[in-house]
Parts: sequence; structure tokens; C-alpha cells
Amino acid sequence: MKKSPTIAHIHVWDTDNKGDVAIVDAVQEQLRNKFPDCTIVDYPIETLKTFDQTKLDELNAADVVIMGGGGILYRYFLPFNDDMLAKLTTPLVLFGVGYIKEIGATESSDEEKNSIVALTTKATLLAVRENHTKQLLIAWGVPEAKIHVIGDPAVLLSETAPSAEPELADVNIALNLNYSGWLGFGQYQYTILASYKAVADYFQQKHNAAIFYALHHPGEQNIYPKLGIKNMTVLDLTTQEQKYMYSKMDMLIGMMLHSCVMAFGARTPEINLGYDIRNKSFAEFINHPELHIPAPELTTEKLLSIATNVFENRTTIQQSFTNTISHIKSQHEDYLEKINQLLNT
Repeated sequence: MKKSPTIAHIHVWDTDNKGDVAIVDAVQEQLRNKFPDCTIVDYPIETLKTFDQTKLDELNAADVVIMGGGGILYRYFLPFNDDMLAKLTTPLVLFGVGYIKEIGATESSDEEKNSIVALTTKATLLAVRENHTKQLLIAWGVPEAKIHVIGDPAVLLSETAPSAEPELADVNIALNLNYSGWLGFGQYQYTILASYKAVADYFQQKHNAAIFYALHHPGEQNIYPKLGIKNMTVLDLTTQEQKYMYSKMDMLIGMMLHSCVMAFGARTPEINLGYDIRNKSFAEFINHPELHIPAPELTTEKLLSIATNVFENRTTIQQSFTNTISHIKSQHEDYLEKINQLLNT
């Protein structure tokens, strides 16, 4: 094993989004576990959007460039600069990356597709987080044999108990909304809020449940009070603490993808109200497509029916989650060993 490697880590730099932070934390936890003496230098995704000789020299001085994980194959970050990619001489490793396309968004342009293909072609190692991204890359000409499917790194994030743990009940339900920039929220807002409220009321009345709001972005502070749920406790903790609290829940109903990814990683049954292809892709990857409801298909009756069924079958779902998490852990370990081999060639 190469001693003290310098790792340039290019990743999303949104510290307001708990999911983005969780991905970075999880990737770097794994890198430090695999390479205890490594030095990790952080760079934003935007580093590859414009040519910068100083940044290029820094990247080329590293032993490896790790990019990801998360939804970096997203038009917001595209296109990447051709010269930065062409002149990057350090091995590039894509780590658990995914494609993003929100409901109502237009298809990727040829420029965006070509930039994604250029990035994945440049990569020495390529790992995506689910099968939809893999199939998309294959359709765009990326060789299937090059693509590893390892799952979302945030699944494996460590858990830490908060210093002041919120009071729990015999039944505990967490909720999460997406109010961080999805332009389609307003179209479905009434149905989303009414459905969440109906489910919370049901579990409070039938099971005397404690209801928690799992905050993943500060923008949600402008919407969750409109749920009108009595005695709702807000969880706004570090990523490791938030994941720990998910492990104490009986169920999560979430919109932000990584509220569901982290709940899944904590072996907590989750229902994902989808606003993007990534929500559907994640549910399919964990072999539970029934746990995904596209926002346009949401009704109060549908959410309540699925929620009661998930609650009744939560032990079986938890066992299924445990098996899939074990597989994801194995895939990550294998991929980290490939990185190790790359560093020693």
C-alpha cells in the first residue's frame, strides 16, 4: 500500500445541503479507513468547469483525483472544461456518482451528454451509485465493462449519538420535504402537505407516535411549519448524528433523496416522494420500487396506504435493507481495493 498518498477530492461544495455533506463525509471516512496516512485536499466541482493552470498543477501533483460521489452528472455542473480534462495527468477516479434529471426538466443536450462521456472516458476507474446511471452511460457510448455499480456512499456513513438525544416515543415517524430549489414543488404543494399531515395525524391518533421533521436544507424552514403538525420535533444535526437518529425511527417519509439514503443506511424503512429520476433509481437499486411515489402520482389515500403497509411490515423491510447494505459495503470495499492497486502501479 502506498504510504501517505495525497488525494485531491473534487466534490459538491454545498454545505447547506445535509445530503451533499453526508456524501463527502462518507467518502472521506472510507478513504481514511483504507489509507490511514492519506492527505485529502478538497476542491469544488467547479474546479473542472473552467481552465485554471494553478488548480491543474495542484491536481497533477496529487497521487489520485477522487471525484464524487453524488449527483455530479447534472446540467448545473456541466459542461466540464475540455482542456482541464485533457491536461489532467493524475489518475481520475469517479466514486459513486449519479445522474440527475428533475421532473419537468428537459432532456440533456448533446453538449451535456458529450461532457459526461468525456469525463467518464477520462476516468481510470468509474463507479456509479445505481443502475439507471449505468444504463444511461452505456446508451451514450461508455463501455459497460468499465462501469462499476457500488451504491451511494452515504449509505455507509458512520453514526454518532447526539449529546442531547431528543425524547422518543414507542413509535417514531420522521418526515422530510424538498424545498431547496425544485421549481415543481409549488405545483404539488397542497397535496404534499395535506398527505403528510394526514399520515402524521393517523399515527399520532392510532399509535400515539412522536413526529419528527428531519431538516436537510435551511430552505425547508420556510415550508415545514405549514404542515401544521402538533408537537413535531425538528432534527437538525450533523450528518452522523442525523443518521443515528434515523436509526431510532420506525419509518421516514422523505423527499430529499439523502434523507431516504441515510434512513436506508440506518436500516429504517423509508418512503421516497420522488421529484427526480434519482429517487426512482434509488428505490429500484435497493430492490424496493414500491417505496417510491412520484410527486405527480401522490394522493393522501395512496401515501397513507403505503405508510401503514410499510409500518406493519417494517421488520421484514429492515431485514431486506440489511442484506442490501451488506452488498453495498462489499462493493465499496472492492472498489477501494482497486483504488489501492491503482496507487501502487
